[in-house]
Amino acid sequence: MTQPQRPSAQSFIGQEVTVQIDRPAGSRHPKWGFVYPLNYGYVPGVFGGDGEELDAYVLGVIAPLAAFTGVCTAVLHRLNDDDDKLILTPAGQTYTDDQIRALVHFQERFFQSEIWRG
Repeated sequence: MTQPQRPSAQSFIGQEVTVQIDRPAGSRHPKWGFVYPLNYGYVPGVFGGDGEELDAYVLGVIAPLAAFTGVCTAVLHRLNDDDDKLILTPAGQTYTDDQIRALVHFQERFFQSEIWRG
């Protein structure tokens, strides 16, 4: 039996990462009903601390997507939940910590977190 991959979320910083988008921009959260103003997905086959596939926010692309390949520029590390989130952007785009917080506030307002960079 193959063990699931559980690399540190920090190991993705600076790396090109491909994610499957399961909550495209404009979609609603299946349980809580809020709208995703940006694309949100996961890294297939890579598992986070919560036992689910590692999640990622995609910044810098407004159109709804099915998949995305970009650069992991930061990790949003939740202090009160074992569910880190990768922050992915198109190559060459950067966001300040304040910009990241503003863009992910729709969901992250319910959690305490830190933003980690390489």
